[in-house]
Amino acid sequence: MLERLHAGGYSSYLVGGGVRDALLELQPKDFDIATDASPEEVRSLFRNSRIIGRRFRLVHVVFGRDIIEVATFRADHASGKGGETGSDGRILRDNVYGSIEEDALRRDFTVNALYFNIEDNTVVDFVGGLDDIEDGVFRLIGNPVQRCEEDPVRVLRAARLAAKLQFDIEQDTLDAMFDTAHMLENMPPARLFEEALKMFHGGYAVRSFHRLLELDLFGYLFPQTNARLRDEMVESDQPGYEKQLIEAALANTDSRILQDLPVTPAYLLAFMQWGAVYECARKLMQKGLTPSDAIWHAGDVVLPLQLRVTSIPKRFSAPMREIWSLQPRLEQLPGNRCLALLENRRFRAAYDFLCLRARFDDTLKDAAEWWTRVQEVDATEQEQMCKDKPVVTSHWGEPGKGPKRKRRARRGRAGRDRKSPGSGSGKQ
Repeated sequence: MLERLHAGGYSSYLVGGGVRDALLELQPKDFDIATDASPEEVRSLFRNSRIIGRRFRLVHVVFGRDIIEVATFRADHASGKGGETGSDGRILRDNVYGSIEEDALRRDFTVNALYFNIEDNTVVDFVGGLDDIEDGVFRLIGNPVQRCEEDPVRVLRAARLAAKLQFDIEQDTLDAMFDTAHMLENMPPARLFEEALKMFHGGYAVRSFHRLLELDLFGYLFPQTNARLRDEMVESDQPGYEKQLIEAALANTDSRILQDLPVTPAYLLAFMQWGAVYECARKLMQKGLTPSDAIWHAGDVVLPLQLRVTSIPKRFSAPMREIWSLQPRLEQLPGNRCLALLENRRFRAAYDFLCLRARFDDTLKDAAEWWTRVQEVDATEQEQMCKDKPVVTSHWGEPGKGPKRKRRARRGRAGRDRKSPGSGSGKQ
């Protein structure tokens, strides 16, 4: 690609996180390209490309399942047509093109503004990024408050990348993050969900979680969970059950990513919301709902509050609800009835969820161990094991002994227009 751009008479460089990670001897996930060619000129060189974006126009060049992002050098958004800033300082459009030097000053962090020139294998640095990499410092380019106001999600991005690289955050940048963090409340939920995925699915989820707590940013992503963690801290100076549970789930996700094993956001997000869902479900059970029904309805209460902040797609929220609702069934279903759960499409995720809960709750250990063993034996032995299946009563009460819901009688056609037998109303 770079060669084709050069052959077309354009300057082009590898830039951004890929260059940064290569210098730190980390495995780059992707490389972006910066060029003085306009999006239309890039599009004309590559048939396998498309121009995307309105706020920030760039080109995606597609190679099979891989996408290379090509951006035209930007200048200050206030220096020409194509730039627009809102009353709160946020950049609404950033399509003012300029030189490579101007482009470097428009980038967010010094360590992300390094340009690799393949013609002579040199790194071009206009903002001191190489020194900051050497010193392990994360720093915003330009006026830190202004840069955070331009795009408040940079506050979360700074926390995430500092956690990933294990860098310190430079003091002026840190001060600006604290001063502008409140602006995250007005960010689109979809952008915050995207940033949350990057936080917790990059292989450094535990470090990101701790950094978010240290910087008092976690509440902008998960306000209900953050409130519960704060309550735990008030009650004890030691990590509480909910924090331990979340840390264990994050560590498990990190481990799977490092082993190139599949992960799903649904599993981790289910842990993030479990405490609030469980508490709400217990209150609903006092009104007569069964545990599974109570959990399902608790999801109707908890999830909409979360969706106001981060827009969790239904393809993740639906599995989350299924994982939650299976917990009391795994704990309490007796006899052979429980074996049907092995065929449930969410069994494995719900079983893993139970096992992780059991690490911090002794009352669940016997049930978790039983479910582990029953998967390892044949059908005959499974039926024998069902006779001694442990039933957990500490979380949901005695099975079948809680208050019963009043069921509304179904009124089918037969109930509305009953006729005597043999009247000829039914099908023969």
